[in-house]
Amino acid sequence: MQAKQIVARVEELVKPLCEQAGVSLWDVEFEKEGGRYMLTVTVDHPEGVQIDQCEQVSRALDPMLDEKEFDDMPSYTLCVSSAGLSRRLKRPEHFAAFIGHPVELGFYKPVNGAKQTEGTLVAYDNGCVTLESGGQQTVYEPKDIAAVRLAVEI
Repeated sequence: MQAKQIVARVEELVKPLCEQAGVSLWDVEFEKEGGRYMLTVTVDHPEGVQIDQCEQVSRALDPMLDEKEFDDMPSYTLCVSSAGLSRRLKRPEHFAAFIGHPVELGFYKPVNGAKQTEGTLVAYDNGCVTLESGGQQTVYEPKDIAAVRLAVEI
């Protein structure tokens, strides 16, 4: 099973488990970090995620991942965690939910001399991110964007 297939299947399995735990599924990633694979399930709740909710999802998902369909999956570590305050926006629905909020954009290489920028998320269209900063709107192309995260306001 390839990483994309693993992610898609785990999303199918974990969505009802998240509902039972009183949280929503934010994201699933299967990535190699260092020499190990990490299967990360990220959950969310408008009022914050409790550790007990993460544990409930993890304990329910773990035996499902021991089923035969996952036999050819490389050895991995399962992590179920909260999306957090500075959560990464990846899907169109993530962007739609946070229009009008401050975000940080990280770039693959410097854009206008900077490796990152901050502004208010104005729009998201087909991977293009529009930010407003200092009264000016700028559209950033998906080929330049390494990551988009909510900016933490203190």
